[in-house]
Amino acid sequence: MDWERPPKRNPKMGNVQDLEEILRQIRSRFPRFFSSNSPVWLIGAVALVVLVAMNSYYMVEPQETAVVLRFGKFIHTAESGLHFKVPFGIDSVRKVVTGRVLQREYGYRTAQPGIRSRFVEKGHEEEAVLLSGDLNVLNFQWTVQYKIQDPVDFLFRLQDVDGTLDDISESVIRRIVGNRYSDEVLTVGRASIGDQAMVEIQKIMDSYRAGIQILTVKLQNVNPPDPVKTAFNEVNEARQEQERMINEAQQAYNQKIPRAAGEARQTVTQAEGYALERVNRSMGETSRFLEILAEYRKAPEVTRRRMYLESVPELLGRVDRLYILDENERGLLPLFNLNPAASGTGKGSKEGEGR
Repeated sequence: MDWERPPKRNPKMGNVQDLEEILRQIRSRFPRFFSSNSPVWLIGAVALVVLVAMNSYYMVEPQETAVVLRFGKFIHTAESGLHFKVPFGIDSVRKVVTGRVLQREYGYRTAQPGIRSRFVEKGHEEEAVLLSGDLNVLNFQWTVQYKIQDPVDFLFRLQDVDGTLDDISESVIRRIVGNRYSDEVLTVGRASIGDQAMVEIQKIMDSYRAGIQILTVKLQNVNPPDPVKTAFNEVNEARQEQERMINEAQQAYNQKIPRAAGEARQTVTQAEGYALERVNRSMGETSRFLEILAEYRKAPEVTRRRMYLESVPELLGRVDRLYILDENERGLLPLFNLNPAASGTGKGSKEGEGR
């Protein structure tokens, strides 16, 4: 865009105005000094003073930086505001826009900037056609935004900074895209291409001491050619569907596999604990048996009696009912039910027995 482009590099300064125009303005402002009765030297002196005054200052806008030259040699730079200089072409001033972001467009041009900008692609197709690493043709549109960092280097190191930037930008972008597959350029690789291009362009421009700082490289549109655009879109949709299914499968894997692994670890831990418990219990019982055996060998009768007495409470605790009979009793009914729960309902059994 014209308003974003830097000023021309070799402008004609035009600080000294036409003498007749200056004299006409002086006569209109100071009529009494230029009357027929005024001496010629006074008129010349006033004209000279006004001419010197009008050529002894210059204004620098807030977004500009002035480069002051004396007899064509660089003296100093001046920031925004009112400044003075030596008149009559001894000091010349070149103003460079350093406080505004400038940009270069490739593959298109902005015809009408605004909220709804209008772009023109016709006539710039050659810039946009690139060849990818898998030999596919792509329509590639991008923008390089930069600022003038060193106005002195910008004015005097290179003859055509914009042209050099255009050549370097196209060369870098074509090389980066030529080293990648077309599907990567169209999908996930766009951001990395812009970042890599910005670093490489800045490195080359710094080697030339162009005095500019590359702010960003924006990829506007990356599309396949119109005749194959439909096929490319179908391929991209298929790849997106593939990525979606892979992500869903990965999600299911992340949900089920860790849970199964956790349950497996829990089962193994329980089994190990059970095994350790059984082993410890078996070892304890073995130690207890050996201790009893040692005591039994010392006193068999006492040990046998003690084991019997210790076993009786445990045995009685397991018995539901206990019937104590006299071994000399001979008149006991042979059909007496000693375990009603094992032989069905107690009432029915007794009724049958009574009959």
